[in-house]
Amino acid sequence: MTFITLENFGHSLKSQSHLIRPQSADEILEAFHLAKQEGLTVTARGAGRSYNDASMNGGGIVLDLSGMNHILDWDPFTGVVRCEPGVTLSQLWQRVLPDGWWPPVVSGTMTTTLGGCLAANIHGKNNFRMGTIGEHVIEFTAILPTGAEVTCSPDKNADLFYSMISGLGMLGVFVSVTMQMKKIHSGLLEVHALPTRTLAEQLQRLEEDAPKFDYIVGWLDTITSDHGQIHAANYLREGEDPEAHKTIQLDHQSLPSRLFGVMPKHLLHYFLTPFANNLGWGAVNVAKYITSLRRHTFRQSHAAFHFLLDYIPNWERSYGRAGLIQYQSFLPKESALQTWTSILTRSKKLGLPAYLGVTKRHRPDHFLLTHGVDGFSLALDFKIRRRAEMSKMLQDFDKIVVEAGGRFYFAKNSETTHETALAFFGEETVAKFKKLKKRCDPDGLLESDLYRRVFG
Repeated sequence: MTFITLENFGHSLKSQSHLIRPQSADEILEAFHLAKQEGLTVTARGAGRSYNDASMNGGGIVLDLSGMNHILDWDPFTGVVRCEPGVTLSQLWQRVLPDGWWPPVVSGTMTTTLGGCLAANIHGKNNFRMGTIGEHVIEFTAILPTGAEVTCSPDKNADLFYSMISGLGMLGVFVSVTMQMKKIHSGLLEVHALPTRTLAEQLQRLEEDAPKFDYIVGWLDTITSDHGQIHAANYLREGEDPEAHKTIQLDHQSLPSRLFGVMPKHLLHYFLTPFANNLGWGAVNVAKYITSLRRHTFRQSHAAFHFLLDYIPNWERSYGRAGLIQYQSFLPKESALQTWTSILTRSKKLGLPAYLGVTKRHRPDHFLLTHGVDGFSLALDFKIRRRAEMSKMLQDFDKIVVEAGGRFYFAKNSETTHETALAFFGEETVAKFKKLKKRCDPDGLLESDLYRRVFG
């Protein structure tokens, strides 16, 4: 057990913890026994890609599950895969793609682990069509702090299935996950790019165009205007890609390591740092919008379309030593435009605008701690300046969002308070979750900085 300082992905939070790297379910149980003996709490951590404190546990034990990263079983005929929790999306898609399959839901980075993806119940650019990752889990096995091993599916231990997925790792630790992959017929997607002149137009496009596509996502200039761009994509049907046998191979999916074939990408974040201010990033947004004015259609590899956050290694460090906060809210389609217009206007007026805005279309789901709505999400990247003032601003935004019927997603949002969480989850949901926690974790061993912040 090593005492170590851990950070969140945005480099905005730090805490010191005892780090244990289990390689098996038995070693997870040993960690639980040690925690109980020493009076410590335990948090599971995968790749550490959360923007908040979901996988941090100041003064307690952090289980680094990245070593439990084996694909235990893969059936290329049915598309069913069984994995340990430390398997990354990168490992997963590289295993299944050559056989003509793709993960049905992925995040914007391929470095996240399946255990972390299930704990947050991640969504992708196709949430309106495919829902969250939890909707594609056939079953999982988890270790509870009581020492029990449970297997859960929509039909077996269903209450635990729908609460451990989305449960922030606070009920038990996943040890295996069985999922259904999506059948595909090409390594390429057909992508349609079109500009939008206003936030209203972008939200209208997301709603009206989503039924026509398999994926849809919007980029928004949140500094100089609300100009933006929509990227919508469809899978290619069987026979539409004459070179499918080539494009489906891994060497056609790799992200280039150099920009324009010259500059190593791992150096790019140093060149972005001088632009990480209101004026510089505003100019970047204007230039991006100008280059997006022409509508066009093109074919793009799955990896290139999905994993934009992996194009520039360590891109988050361009925001400086204080780091960044990603603030994401989910709003019903009826209140999204007015609410986000108010939020973006206020942030600009305070001189603390977001440098990046990303919109998606969403649908509700049946998981206990759900962020799903029949509406949209807007993710905003804020460079941390005037930390106390920014924190208050984001907590004020939380109140505006909740009043508009909105929700939040706890792989992000590091400033949300207990009172806000109670308001949008509702007392009944929180009481149900705490009752399940008492059943699964009677000694309260599983805690994280996030859990203490939002559940008290």
